[in-house]
This record gives sequence, C-alpha cells and structure tokens, in this order.
Amino acid sequence: MRKIVINKSYDQFCLSHKAFLRLRELGQPDALKETDLGAYWPSAAGPQEPSLNQCGMLIPRDDKRLVQVVEELQGEANGHCAQLKVVSIPDDVSWVIAKANGSEHVSEQHRTWS
Repeated sequence: MRKIVINKSYDQFCLSHKAFLRLRELGQPDALKETDLGAYWPSAAGPQEPSLNQCGMLIPRDDKRLVQVVEELQGEANGHCAQLKVVSIPDDVSWVIAKANGSEHVSEQHRTWS
C-alpha cells in the first residue's frame, strides 16, 4: 500500500515548523532547499505563529519521510489551519489529490478529453 498525506481542513496544505525541522533532520531534499524562516526568530517559531508554520508546501505528498513525520508527530505536524491525515491506497493506482468542499481527498486518476 502507498501512503499519501492530505489536508482535511479548508485551508491550504502546510506543515508546522516542528515537522519541517524533523524533515530536515531526515534529509528530505525539498525541506533542505526551503528557507527556514524560524531560524531567524527561534523564540517566535511556536505553533501559534502562522507565518512560521506554513512550511513544506512543495514536498510530494507520497514522500516516505513526509508520511513518517506526520505519523510520528500526529497533530503537531499540522501547519497553520491544516489538519493532516495519512491515507493508504493500493500501490498500482494512478492517483491525484482533489479538493471537494475545501477538504482534500485522493482520487484515482482517470483520462479526460476535451
């Protein structure tokens, strides 16, 4: 089974600063490339600071390290106004993340023509 991280909140997908730092510890390439804004204001990088808890938006949602961090930290991985959840799908499914009524879900990718 493949695991994918989705956002069940009505806002955008993002990680907390704590989750972002954990991803950097694990060597996740996209997290290492992203600027750590919390490094400049470490005392302000708490969970209540929205501007410093909107990290990791470009990390692939099926990244094994991302899944690991969300499972490890659970609610503490949630970025500003995010509610992250790990879902499992069969390995052979071609998938996309879709949003309905503000909440994300994983759908099987289908062909479309126009």
